[in-house]
Amino acid sequence: MTTDTQRPRPGAAILRTALRRNLGAMAWGTVLMGLYQAGETAFPIALGLIVEHTMRDGRSLGALALSIAALAVIITTVSLSWRFGMRILQKANTTEAHRWRVKVAACGLQPVARDVDLKSGEVLTIATEDADQTADIIEVVPLLISSLVAVLVAAIALGLADIRLGLLVIVGTVAILSILSVMSRRIGSSTQEQQARVARAGAKVADLITGLRPLHGFGGNHAAFGSYRKVSTEARHQAVTVAKVNGVYAGTALALNAVLAGAVTLTAGWLAFDGRITIGELVMAVGLAQFIMEPLKLFSEMPKYVMIARASAERMALVLSAPPVTTPGSGRPAPGADLEIDCVRHGSLNKVKFQVAAGEFVAIAAYQPRAAADLAAVLAVNVPPDTYEGAVRIGGQELADLSVEAVREHLLVNPYDGEIFAGTLRTNIDPSGTSRSVPEAVEASMLTDVVALHREGLDYGVRDRGANLSGGQRQRLSLARALAADSDVLVLHDPTTAVDAVTEQLVARNVAKLRRGRTTVVITSSPAFLDAADRVLVLDEGVVTAEDTHRNLLANDEAYCLAVAR
Repeated sequence: MTTDTQRPRPGAAILRTALRRNLGAMAWGTVLMGLYQAGETAFPIALGLIVEHTMRDGRSLGALALSIAALAVIITTVSLSWRFGMRILQKANTTEAHRWRVKVAACGLQPVARDVDLKSGEVLTIATEDADQTADIIEVVPLLISSLVAVLVAAIALGLADIRLGLLVIVGTVAILSILSVMSRRIGSSTQEQQARVARAGAKVADLITGLRPLHGFGGNHAAFGSYRKVSTEARHQAVTVAKVNGVYAGTALALNAVLAGAVTLTAGWLAFDGRITIGELVMAVGLAQFIMEPLKLFSEMPKYVMIARASAERMALVLSAPPVTTPGSGRPAPGADLEIDCVRHGSLNKVKFQVAAGEFVAIAAYQPRAAADLAAVLAVNVPPDTYEGAVRIGGQELADLSVEAVREHLLVNPYDGEIFAGTLRTNIDPSGTSRSVPEAVEASMLTDVVALHREGLDYGVRDRGANLSGGQRQRLSLARALAADSDVLVLHDPTTAVDAVTEQLVARNVAKLRRGRTTVVITSSPAFLDAADRVLVLDEGVVTAEDTHRNLLANDEAYCLAVAR
């Protein structure tokens, strides 16, 4: 039996993938940043050699010019290697972060939801902040290696002057890293908790924005704000905790580096005073003690960034490694097939059974809104077929045997609360830009008045969630998008609840005309749509209790008349 400890950690696998596909950029970045650190370290070494040479051979203009030229070469190397090295690493970092953002977004947009308990706001945080912090590993490794190069060069140079100086740098560096590696673990766990709390706050914001209008409607906005303030305060407290831990880490690292630099300086001074090293070597040692502070600082910060990248990678793995809720089949339904619901039991549906023939226009009058929502969810494959009793068939084939992509190409379920996206009327109606029936869809949904109202026409700008449109305009825009898709089977769930009665009557007639010859199901209590349908199914207490035309049901069924008459 395989235990959890034997499986590779998903976060570590993500980091390995990021490193593996950026090996070229990291190699060049490491070389250039290594040159930068070597040049920085070489500067005090060159100064020490110049002083030593001057004191030994006396004054010489040629030697002075040669020294200046050597320093110029070192400074040029430092400048150019830093410039091009960071350019390569930051380009690779940005590109890798973009790859992970796209991958997380693709998981969120897959037809089959993944089995992970995350809201949309949390997924958004993972696709942005966590993707960026995971990609930072691309810069961390080259900078870590280049800092190690600087420390080794300094240790070797000091060791050549006196072995005790070289050993002091090596032992001090190992001690500093040992102390800071222990502290970095606290940073990793604290950062992971902070990211989780920030993600929860982001999810709460997304929920509040989505339900802002209903909240205002029944006066729940203050309670909702209090709920958000609570999760936001938790995120703030955790952020303060992380900032404190980072502050202690940075302060400790700086103090330890300063102690090491001071120890090197004092030891070099004592050795020079004792005559064991020359004045030039003393100058070199003092200069290295100052310059080594930067690579030591960079070197000591790397464990912290590694732990942050690892924590972010673990959060990305929550999305990327989560299994699908269900495993769909691979079949494809035949075009123009019928729709059959056979004894489906789910939620408030109680072995509901009916069939819609190919090309038929059927309206379903659901007396309970919950039953209508459950039926729409089952047809939209938002509920996995293996989680409910009974079967849904398209052309005689069960949904479980069909691929979700094929089902969605053939069967389109337009919810009553269809999302409106930032862009234009045209991009909301035809996101892919491939529909040939946009004008017909606009006319059928009675969106023509919105188009005519603005001189830009279909290119009129729409704000996020349709903030600059009325409720009826948003609903008609969503309906136009569903009609423009021109699917074989179209299911509309309450498409005109925010539309006035006159417009609703016209929309119902237009939809019936436009969809003639193609299978259409409308789940609604609208008399206009019920009257336009070929037949009406009455869904009461989760089962179909009556079936006839709208007018016959009005004449013969008192309960139906009370439920749908306005």
